[in-house]
Amino acid sequence: MTPFEIGLVMTGVLLLLVVFGVRVAFAAAFVGTVGLIAIFTQKLGFEKGLVVALKMAGTIPHSKSVTYSLSVLPTFILIGFLAFYAGFTRQLFEAAKRWLGWLPGGMAVGTVFATAGFAAVSGASVATAAVFARVAIPEMLAVGYSKRLSAAVVAAGGTLASLIPPSAILVIYAILVEQSVAKLLLAGFLPGIFSALIYVLIIVGMSMWKGDAPAVGGFTWGERLSSLPGTLPIVAVVLIIFVSLYGGYATPTEAGALGAFVVLVSAFVNGMRSKQLWQALHETAKLTVMIFTLIWGVLVYVRFLGFAGLPEAFKLFIVSLEFSPWVVLILILCAYAVLGMFIDAIGMLILTLPVVYPAVMALNGGEGVSAADSAFGMSGELCAIWFGILVVKMAELCLITPPIGLNCFVVAGVRDDIPVQEVFRGCVPFFVADILTIAGLVAFPSIITLLPSIM
Repeated sequence: MTPFEIGLVMTGVLLLLVVFGVRVAFAAAFVGTVGLIAIFTQKLGFEKGLVVALKMAGTIPHSKSVTYSLSVLPTFILIGFLAFYAGFTRQLFEAAKRWLGWLPGGMAVGTVFATAGFAAVSGASVATAAVFARVAIPEMLAVGYSKRLSAAVVAAGGTLASLIPPSAILVIYAILVEQSVAKLLLAGFLPGIFSALIYVLIIVGMSMWKGDAPAVGGFTWGERLSSLPGTLPIVAVVLIIFVSLYGGYATPTEAGALGAFVVLVSAFVNGMRSKQLWQALHETAKLTVMIFTLIWGVLVYVRFLGFAGLPEAFKLFIVSLEFSPWVVLILILCAYAVLGMFIDAIGMLILTLPVVYPAVMALNGGEGVSAADSAFGMSGELCAIWFGILVVKMAELCLITPPIGLNCFVVAGVRDDIPVQEVFRGCVPFFVADILTIAGLVAFPSIITLLPSIM
């Protein structure tokens, strides 16, 4: 067998393992290692090839984990867990309710903005959905909202954490495709806000049409103003990250560390004690180890793909298609929508990007192409950022679509009185909203590229 044929066979084995429930990290590491052994024993003989392949697979975890760019992940994750255990989420929701409750579907609108605010310190969609399933759903049900709408708003609102910085999945994308972490994080701001506004329009429209989401009024200006101090730690973190990255005053890791320090101090002022601090640190360590393990395992597979020649072959195939680059891009995004129904977001991106990313860059004209000579009207660097946001938004979409729909299962798990089928049905309008958002980001790339281009 040629290395290319070995690559195809082992990729098929990987997909089968994932379908049968093997964790992506372990499946990818196993397939990558076996693939490397197959290629090198064929070239160098069994004994020497086995030693070379195992040494190569064994050095990847260390060589990749000492990368400075990866150090941003624990700091961003820590910010979210500190904010949760300090109770900032409830204060954020209360402020959103008092300021926006008067709108049709006002508490649902407030939930969207509260989840967007928490996303700015969390970076984890599932965590955001779990937190607001406890905080927001009981209050929406208490004033007459339907279970379907209440659960769907939380599940969909949680997906905003994938785009709004600090986003763990954007950091992983940046590392995999070797692009600027800071620019990708900045690129997520405007699309995140754009996506939240589309959600709000959908909620207001449905509330005016169905009338099952009553407005909540009666809050005085004094009560509204008194709710603002509780949101200040989150506002401070957002400003720290945005200003430091945009102004170039700090690296993403330094910005994340400073943000974590601000939240930590604010948490102690807010009444957090050593038990809650320990829980936050423990959860941060667990999630960090999980993400690093996933990265290690998949990078072994990525190294194998390089030797098998699959990325180059796929790139040449995509470029040879007699379709417009825009049509090919849309087909790739549709493929992500289907794939995301069966694989979690991070696993999906890590597995596909080594093959898909070079092909998209080739469609645009290459890594170093200028905007004038490109197919999508942007330079190679901006195309990489633009495609990254599109892919991450597709990953968001998959968090609320069956059969995986992780956010929907999380909400149903927290609220055992709401069947997961009801959550999925309630998410249908938000699925439409996400399609509209993606269409807007494809049609108007400047929503994504504006901030990175002037950084």
